[in-house]
Parts: sequence; structure tokens; C-alpha cells
Amino acid sequence: MTDGFIRVGAASPSLRVANPAENLRAHLAAAKEAAQAGVKVLVFPELSLSTYTCSDLFFQTALRRACEDALSAFAAQTAALDLISFVGLPVAVDGKLYNCAAAVSGGRILGLVPKTNIPNYSEFYEKRHFAAAPEVTRTILFAGQEVAFGTRLLFACREMPELKIAAEICEDLWVPVPPSCAHAAAGATVIVNLSASDELVGKPAYRRNLIAMHAARTVSTYIYADAGEGESGTDMVFSGNSLISENGRVTAEAQPFSDLPLISGEVDLQRLLAERARINTFASKDSENYLSVPFSLRVTETALSRAESRTPFIPADQAGRAERCELILNIQSRALAGRITRAHAKSLVIGVSGGLDSTLALLVAVRAADRAGLDRKQVIAVTMPGFGTTKRTKGNAEKLSDELGVTLRCVNIARAVKVHFKDIGHDPENKNVVYENAQARERTQILMDIANAEGGLVVGTGDLSELALGWATYNGDHMSMYAVNAGVPKTLVRHLVAFEADRFEADGRKKAAATLRDILDTPVSPELLPPKDGEIAQCTEELVGPYELHDYFLYYFVRFGFSPRKILRMAKASFEGVYDGETVRKWLTVFIRRFFAQQFKRSCLPDGPKVGSICLSPRADWRMPSDADVSVWLEELK
Repeated sequence: MTDGFIRVGAASPSLRVANPAENLRAHLAAAKEAAQAGVKVLVFPELSLSTYTCSDLFFQTALRRACEDALSAFAAQTAALDLISFVGLPVAVDGKLYNCAAAVSGGRILGLVPKTNIPNYSEFYEKRHFAAAPEVTRTILFAGQEVAFGTRLLFACREMPELKIAAEICEDLWVPVPPSCAHAAAGATVIVNLSASDELVGKPAYRRNLIAMHAARTVSTYIYADAGEGESGTDMVFSGNSLISENGRVTAEAQPFSDLPLISGEVDLQRLLAERARINTFASKDSENYLSVPFSLRVTETALSRAESRTPFIPADQAGRAERCELILNIQSRALAGRITRAHAKSLVIGVSGGLDSTLALLVAVRAADRAGLDRKQVIAVTMPGFGTTKRTKGNAEKLSDELGVTLRCVNIARAVKVHFKDIGHDPENKNVVYENAQARERTQILMDIANAEGGLVVGTGDLSELALGWATYNGDHMSMYAVNAGVPKTLVRHLVAFEADRFEADGRKKAAATLRDILDTPVSPELLPPKDGEIAQCTEELVGPYELHDYFLYYFVRFGFSPRKILRMAKASFEGVYDGETVRKWLTVFIRRFFAQQFKRSCLPDGPKVGSICLSPRADWRMPSDADVSVWLEELK
């Protein structure tokens, strides 16, 4: 429960039609199993104590009384279990019969939520037995207790403010505007659905998509418990296709007819609330019309059995990666082509180093030129060898430029930088930040002046990860006329270049593909210090840390506003076996220090296209004072 994590579950035990006493035993066994697994919120299927297929037996007083007794016994016998359960049963109120979800915790029946939408089509004849939920929420006497009764109930955990639960039943989800839309707007972060959805050809996929999309629309965790083994097969068959979805992502599922009595998974409620806070169109409203019913759970730390992906910017499946890469390249090239047209640019000027970032920028520039009707010879690739340039990187830049059919120029910066050192009185043997940054600023000056001479635009090469870390020379490679990589983190840059290498290979352009693959194998380096034995002397990741860690930190820090403590906990789980805990802590500390200290560089960035959910442009998603104090964040990591 700490850090917003909580384990939830859906149970579909084997039931017996119209036998509440036997079904009680199945419920108790499932509840005990769930509690032992750390489940805090447990959902049973629709009318689970009686079973859904009782038909006219629902009119029998004996069945309803047996269900009431079974619910009382369930509450009493689960009092010591640290969870809240939602159980289905028929309830008679003021001469009407309602299909209800009962919330039970701590030995008490907390509330009864009646079904709102009563289906009466095809194989469903519920209106024969049940009335639709009344609009008024009130208190009734049930099973010897005063119990809240109505649809506008929020079950709120005292110890975990993020946990607010609302309930709906089966058909309620399938209507154009489910009741849970209002529940989520009123503050519910977890929606439970007690269901008896019979199985038909094509229905599992539709059901899965419906639940996932509804969880995304309501920015909630949706727990769907489906009836299965034991329901009457007179005219319908039930498969127990229970699902748990967190904001559109299905995190647990019992496949149809798999006979899984329990599924569970941890969900992140802080993540949901962060998303709601970010989306200002997700307006909380009508909460004053809801009755908040408190309950208690013991505060425990939820074990993270589901480690988040180490590469949150990259889809896990191969098809998804290819689709995303093509989309991003189209976004980048379409944006640059638009800038070419609107600026009446006659050329594109780009500094190429043989590294990943400038390679991606050159690939994008070529696509943009083709799209804008600009001859590829008007894409001017400029190599600017300096004190740290190696034959490998310069050679790759030259080969790729030739293979792409662009104009290649070479301007050696060594003599000009040495003159500059003399002018400012800097000893060239002192290889400090002046030694390094003078080279970066000289290169930017060259690119800008060539662009002026050619009536063109300087295409920036720096990526999103470098912007987060401030790994750029202010008014050096920090500046351009259009920064096509500004929304692409380093881990994704690598995948985009690899994607283009595969595409070139498939098209028979084997030399270009081989050059790209050699660039991919080259260590990431600014190449500002002299080589050692002809090899690169500076490795960026040895200085600032692994980019796979920094991109992970960046995603959860900016996208969801997670605290350093939570990010550290998640990263330890995700990178277990790759980095030890202290190494993760070390580089997270570096990330946070640099992210705060380098904001001034991000406050004056050139234009560049947003390609994903994270953007550090001061005109788009990220506004932060350059003078912010980092103490609060660093204190958490001590």
C-alpha cells in the first residue's frame, strides 16, 4: 500500500445454483486465498451467493433469506482478513427486488450497490425479476445492520487516501454512459464490476477491449469478475473471463474456460491520480452527491511482482516497435518539412559526427527534404573534426552522407579553436570545460554561418535525454534553428537508427545498413578530448551514467511526478540483475541533481517536435523555474 501500490483480485469460484450455503464455503476459501496472496480488494461475480441463473427462484423468500444469512456469515468469518470484498446477491427493498453488490470489510456490510441498467434482450430477462437502481442513496436495515443502499457510494480507505472504490454490475459497463463514468469523476480510483457475461463467439475480445478502453477513459483500475463454473448451462455458458485493467493496460486475465478461481495483480493508484491531475479535462464533479463509506486496511508494503519495463519509451513487441519507429520518423520529418516550407528554406545544414544523434537527425533531414520537394544535395552534412575526432566516427559520417546522397563538407576546427585559445589566453594543455566547450561553440558558429550563406536552416541533433541531463554546451550544440530530436530519448534514438538499418537492409541498401550498424556499435561520446591510441577517450555513460537508467528516471519523474523514493524502488525491481541497488541510487541522485541544475538550458530551447508523452520544451509540457532548490528530492534518497 505504500507508494500507491496495492494488490487487487477477481475471484470466480466454482458455484452451485441456488445453494447459498455451499457458495458461502467457496467464497470463504477464495477470500482466504486472496488474503494470503496480499490482495486488498477482492471482487466476486454477479449474484455470486445465489448464482446468476436462478431465474424465477429469485422470487423465493427462502433463497433470498439464505443469501442474506450467507452474506452475514461471510462478513463475520472474514472479519480478520485484511481486505474489502464485493459479493453479489439479490436484495428485496420496499417490495422491489434488486441485483446488488455488497461491500464487506472488517466484519461489517459496508453498503449495497444495486444494478442500474437491467438488460431485457436476447438471452437476458432480468426485468422479469429485478428493478433498476433507485436514484436516491439512503440507509436501509439489512441482515441486522444499518447499511448504505444506492449507486452513489464511494468506499474510502482511511489508511490509503488514494483508494476509493465504486461498484457497478455487468450490463452497467455495456451501456453508452456507464455509471462508473460519474463514479470516477466523483473520485473513485478503483471500479469493481460483478458480472455474469455468458460466452459467445467473438465476445472475449470485445469484452477485453471494452474493459481496457473504459479503464483508460475513466483513468481508473477496473476489476471485472466474471461468472464461470457452476452456473446453469440451460441456455447460456459462462467462462470465468475475469480481467483487471489499469488505465487501459490489462494487467491480469483469466482466459475463457481456464477455470482460474482467482486472478490478482498490483496496481499503482498514485500513477492514476498523477494522470488525472495532469489532464485538466478530467474534472472531478458531483462528489457532494456521493456518500463516502470509510473502511480500514493494515498499512503494508505491496510486493512488486510486476516490474515495469526497463525501456518505457519503447513497446515490448516487435510489431509495436516498428510501428512506433515509423510514426516517430514521420512526425519528425513532417514537422521539419513544414518548417522548410514556411521558412522558405533553400537548404538544411546539419553537423554530422558519426554518432547516434546526428545520424538520426540526418536520416530525418533526408526524409523531410524528400517530403518538401528539396533536392537531397541541398541537405548539407558538415563534418567538423576537432581534437577528439576519431577516424571511425568521421569515416562513418562521410560514408553515410555519401550513401544518402547529400552534400558533404568538411571544416577542420582545430586551427580556429587554437586561435581562439590564444585570443582568450587559455592554455591548450589545460583540457578543462573551456577546452571542450570552445570546440562545441565553434562548430555551432560554422553551421549557422553556412546556413546563412546557403539560405538554410541548421538542424539540431541533441536528444531528450541530453536535455534532461543538461548534457549540451550552452549556445553550442544546445542551439539550432529546428531541433528534430528534442522529443526523442537516447534509448529510442538507438531503436530508430536500428529500425532504419533494418529497412535499408530489406531494401537492398546493404552499405548504408552496415554503416548504421557500425554507428550503433560506437560508444556514445562528445569526442572533445584527444583520442587514446586512436580510440575514443570520452564515454558519456561513464561520466553521467547509463542512458537506460536515465530514460527510466526521466519517464517516471516527469510523466507521473513520482518521488525519488518510489522511482528508486521501481528501478531496483526493473533492473534487478543488471544494476545493484546502490548503483541505481547513485545514478538517480546524479539525474536529479543535473535535472534541477540544468533547467536554465531548457528555458531557451529552439523549436522541435513533440513525439511522445514527455516533452521538456518551455513552450509545451514543462515549465520549471531555473532557481528551484533540489533539497527536498535529494533528501528522499539519503
